[in-house]
Amino acid sequence: MEQLNNAKALLADLNAKVDAGDIEGGKAALSEMKILMLDFSGSETCAMIAASALELGALVSIADQDLESFSRNVAQLKSYYSFLSSLESNNNNIKTPKKYLVLGLNLMHLLVENNLSEFHAELELLSSKEASTPYISFPINLERQLMVGSYDEVLKSATHVPDASYTFFMDNLVQTVRDSIADCVEVSYKTMKIDDAVQLMKFDNRDELLEYIKECRDDWIVDEMSEELCFQLPSEGAKASDIPSHKLIAQTLSYATELERIV
Repeated sequence: MEQLNNAKALLADLNAKVDAGDIEGGKAALSEMKILMLDFSGSETCAMIAASALELGALVSIADQDLESFSRNVAQLKSYYSFLSSLESNNNNIKTPKKYLVLGLNLMHLLVENNLSEFHAELELLSSKEASTPYISFPINLERQLMVGSYDEVLKSATHVPDASYTFFMDNLVQTVRDSIADCVEVSYKTMKIDDAVQLMKFDNRDELLEYIKECRDDWIVDEMSEELCFQLPSEGAKASDIPSHKLIAQTLSYATELERIV
């Protein structure tokens, strides 16, 4: 009983640290909790406490931008989710406070990593009811938008994430989408008005676009006089006339002649 009370007190402390944005304090509280978890019994109460702590740990990892730690916490959580699911009945739906939030974040992680096979494998484990929750339907819709190339919709989604913890993954996804748009723009246009580029790439203002160019597209030329962007032409690839066809044919015939002699 004392161990259980200590675990509940530590969980409350961990929750307070997460709410306060205290990353280091949250990491320390989670470490203490994991030590207590080593002696937990296989009861539903202990499993609920452990799963709740790991969910908070996953949020701490996101705040700390530590994806390896996030993946470890999610991997540990899955065993507790499986155990708690085995205890469920038609009249008893056992669910930890942040289960769908963490599952949604895990889907966002897989999407950003372009691990689509694992993404769809995770979806197969969810019921239609679970998949319809805001935390999980958000990454599902994002994946569909990416697959059909609706980059504009993806960029719009960045402004209405279901939880602030999604922002870290959305920032990475938006960067990837903007890179894809930029790749298309520079081979489709010779020049483009700066204001048009700001609108196309969903930047809030010119300064954000110019900062992006400075960091990611330093080969783009910014013409302040005409207020245009000028894109460098790609270097020409090898032409058919550049291939020494006669020499290659002669070498091939020589090799064939030598093989015939050997045989």
